[in-house]
Amino acid sequence: MKPVTLKQIAETLGISITTVSKALKDYPDVSKKTKALVKELALTLNYKPNAFAVNLRTKESKTIGLIVPEIVHHFFSSVIKGIISQAEKKGYLVITLQSNESYDLEKKQIELLLSKRVDGILISLANETADYNHLNSVISNETPLVMFDKIAKIVKCSKVIIDDRKAAYAATQHLIDIGCKRIAHFRGPLLPQNSIDRFLGYKKALLDNNLPYDPSLVYICDCGDTSFEDGKNTAKQLLEDHDDVDGIFINTDLVAIGAISEFNKLGVKIPEDISIVGFSNWFMSSVISPTLSTIDQPGYLMGKTAFKQLYKEIKKVKKDEPIIPKIIELNTKLIKRESTNLVLKN
Repeated sequence: MKPVTLKQIAETLGISITTVSKALKDYPDVSKKTKALVKELALTLNYKPNAFAVNLRTKESKTIGLIVPEIVHHFFSSVIKGIISQAEKKGYLVITLQSNESYDLEKKQIELLLSKRVDGILISLANETADYNHLNSVISNETPLVMFDKIAKIVKCSKVIIDDRKAAYAATQHLIDIGCKRIAHFRGPLLPQNSIDRFLGYKKALLDNNLPYDPSLVYICDCGDTSFEDGKNTAKQLLEDHDDVDGIFINTDLVAIGAISEFNKLGVKIPEDISIVGFSNWFMSSVISPTLSTIDQPGYLMGKTAFKQLYKEIKKVKKDEPIIPKIIELNTKLIKRESTNLVLKN
């Protein structure tokens, strides 16, 4: 069946289309009797407002775009839940896209969302993204843009982040406090800002504690679909390269869990031989044996916060008010578990 129109309701009741429209919106210049008749018939005929027409009139699509590197990743799935929980309260539909850590795909997705005239865009950058013209085009289009987690500092938009350097420093300091002297770092790819900052936090903790920084102890790991296998392979390589490492700070929990799996297989005792701290507090970190000490990264809260900021900016655009970019920093905390028990090393 074709959608019911205002014209059909008007003709059935013998009134004007304008009167039907006003009755459905509770205009005071339409009688209660007419309003009741219009609403009853609209309900009977299952009338739905024409969303496209409403969008043209209100200059709102009531949709936002969301681009994440990976949808099934524990952290990003938590972020998505946080975004949707707030978007639904405000009547917004979230178009969720996955960039697969690809710059080219991310760029196409930005173009797609702009062509769909979304009211705003939320994005966590792909690892490959080093050029930001596509993001600047969003801003020049006067479409609100909020970045979260993996960001570009030079793009002039609001951002919801954690202090990755501070969190990585705390993770490394914890390893030092329990007696680790030779601490390796399994870092993420070279490009993302959060990967850079976690590396810098690790390095600073070593230097502040008068421990030498050894670049050969830093290994680059994938943070995508092969994270678990990358963790296993890097752990094996570490043992071949260095027999004196007693601690590892690992960029993500999934890589850390892969490393623990390999160490368990090879008979390396955790934390007796090597202590490990991960990052993100994925639910698997609390069930693997031994349980994984990690940095708790508030994904759900980050999603809620990112949408709330975007919503504020959407409202400013509608009122023709300027958007002043804002940096919102969320707190993290160290979760101590079995992979770094507090028994000091000899």
